[in-house]
Amino acid sequence: MNIEQLRQYCLNKKATTEGFPFDDSTLVFKVLGKMFVIVPLDQWDRGEASITLKCDTDYTVELREQFESIYAGPYVSNKHWNTVAIYKGELQAQFILELIDHSYMMVVKGLPKKQRDTILGK
Repeated sequence: MNIEQLRQYCLNKKATTEGFPFDDSTLVFKVLGKMFVIVPLDQWDRGEASITLKCDTDYTVELREQFESIYAGPYVSNKHWNTVAIYKGELQAQFILELIDHSYMMVVKGLPKKQRDTILGK
């Protein structure tokens, strides 16, 4: 998975925007203003591609126990976010996409009902 594939996958999700709210090397994808993917582009440039994703608290622990490539990330709540080291090659691309989907849905579930229903088509 390269950065453009990741970018297109995220931007194809309903109500998603991208930006650089922290600095010029940290790309962030948001759904209605709430972060669901953090991408440190400087690491991608060094060949150490990773992403940080929102995650259900129980699933967070389970993933960290199961995969060396998934761990508590810097600068985020370790209870609700995981960093996924894509460059290690341990995880299949399809599984990484599923983790992105999970992160997106975690954020959507936390939105006010009206916004959530709009995204989910209710």
